[in-house]
Amino acid sequence: MAEPAYTPAQRAEIEKLEHDVTERMRDVKPRRLAHSLSVAKTAEAMALEYGVDPYLARTAGILHDWDKVVPDDELEARAMSLGIDFGVDLSLVRPLLHGVVAARELPELYPELPGDVFLAIARHTTGAADMTPLQEVVFVADGIEPLRKSSPGIERVREMVGKAPLDDVYYESFCGGLSYVIDTRRYLYPGTLDIYNKLVLRRAQSR
Repeated sequence: MAEPAYTPAQRAEIEKLEHDVTERMRDVKPRRLAHSLSVAKTAEAMALEYGVDPYLARTAGILHDWDKVVPDDELEARAMSLGIDFGVDLSLVRPLLHGVVAARELPELYPELPGDVFLAIARHTTGAADMTPLQEVVFVADGIEPLRKSSPGIERVREMVGKAPLDDVYYESFCGGLSYVIDTRRYLYPGTLDIYNKLVLRRAQSR
């Protein structure tokens, strides 16, 4: 697949973001750093495959786990101070907070990036029934990047990329994440079930 034709300014921005996320994660969460850079490249490749802007996909991928270095208690406090409301006690949805909180805080650090990047970051943890192609690319890339441990579900999604429509790939990835939560007997955020039902009904209506 051809390399994306980035402008010099875009290449400089990508290098800057990679430097910043490396400085933030290298000493405290080196595996998370490797994951972030791998998601960025996977999102870029998927974007090229599906006609999505690869620059937006790459930058969102680099920054998507920006707040994974923040302790859970602090992340919850930040979410509360930002007025983030999931409709349940925030302590129950801590695994979902880092994307939403980062999406609120990162625009101040990187005002040059378009809002689409931050929306993709916000939704990479929660998903949505009305995901844009960029958001779907980042969501899926987070789940299938090469460093992530393989499973039958992940392999199924990896096999679909480039062969199935992006909406189908996202649906399979979202359902796989939902199944993982249930299989591991973790708390299931009610909003996730609402999204699932909306996706199921939409797909049924489109047939």
